[in-house]
Amino acid sequence: MDTYLVGGAVRDQLLNYPIIEQDWVVVGATPQQMLDLGYQQVGRDFPVFLHPQTKDEHALARTERKAGHGYHGFDVYCAPEVTLEEDLLRRDLTVNAMAQDDQGHIIDPYGGQQDLEARLLRHVSDAFVEDPLRVLRTARFAARFHHLGFTVAPETMALMADIVAAGELAHLSKERIWVELDKAMGERNPQVFIEVLRECGALQHLIPELEALFGVPQTPEHHPEIDSGIHTLLSLQQAVVLGGSKVVRFAVLMHDLDKGTTPEAEWPRHLAHEKRGVKLVRKACKRLKAPNQYRDLALAVCEYHLHSHRALELRGKTLLKLLKETGGLRQPQRWENFLLACEADARGRTGLEDRPYPQASYLREARDIALTVNASQFPDLEGPAIGQAMAEEQIRRLDALRASQGVD
Repeated sequence: MDTYLVGGAVRDQLLNYPIIEQDWVVVGATPQQMLDLGYQQVGRDFPVFLHPQTKDEHALARTERKAGHGYHGFDVYCAPEVTLEEDLLRRDLTVNAMAQDDQGHIIDPYGGQQDLEARLLRHVSDAFVEDPLRVLRTARFAARFHHLGFTVAPETMALMADIVAAGELAHLSKERIWVELDKAMGERNPQVFIEVLRECGALQHLIPELEALFGVPQTPEHHPEIDSGIHTLLSLQQAVVLGGSKVVRFAVLMHDLDKGTTPEAEWPRHLAHEKRGVKLVRKACKRLKAPNQYRDLALAVCEYHLHSHRALELRGKTLLKLLKETGGLRQPQRWENFLLACEADARGRTGLEDRPYPQASYLREARDIALTVNASQFPDLEGPAIGQAMAEEQIRRLDALRASQGVD
């Protein structure tokens, strides 16, 4: 019975990259032996055990054979005679198919170290095509390691395109797709995830509303980058630069979806795209099974990002509506997320990445002013009259703020 550190921990150690978790493979053991040693079995499809002290996952060496569609369509063979090399052969990328023994020696039968040096994400074997989830995983690793110079090997990209063309993505569960998308939004360069999915043809199947943006022009005076899809990816980059969470980044990804439905005769203008886009965002979020927090911010950013950009022009009544609809009066974190997403949109334009966004500070001031109004200021009123009086006073104060800016 031999135990080896495998996968991402070995890869990241060789890259001097932060190690998030450690996974282990055990060769030459049976499930009963693991239980006798105090390990807790957690795997259902194949034997996976938690170490009694560290709680790290220890999986028995196994092989896999394609037996159906999708992520779970495999027959698994697990026995003491399965070798380490056979276990590593079933993995997706060579950089993930390395192991380390208890003496610190690297076992690398498929060229993972060479591909690390070459900064390549390359499949281990042609069995890569048997698992459609590998399309999303490879795109996610490309996003994670883009800043180190990694790219997807052309032959691996070709296999990813084959998986897409074979219709295998349709067999992935929506939950599994969301897990990969959500993880990708947390990477250093999430826009690369989208670019790789586009290159292999997967984006059209996963988020067709986003694919439709590419090639759609916008007015050059506001969007020097012209292309609506490129603008979305530039905005996503800015959301990262600004420190936006995954929730913010997803909202930015969704904010302009309706531009992909504008008739060509109306290009490069996209009148009322923010209103029309709400339906598309809701549809995409439902299909992707996005959590409510993600969906709600995406809807708010889609519908109200132009209000944010024009904040200094808004009259008190409209400004109060904006504050209410985007969480300004009751949900401070959602409000800050909204402002950050809008700033990312404003800066996600070629040559305008560093321009200031005074609208954010102005809207924060407006929020603070609106919150100074409370029911105790109207002791002679009761019931609905209090709410009406509060709203009127908030509007009056917000109009005063607008006038102080010298806006007509």
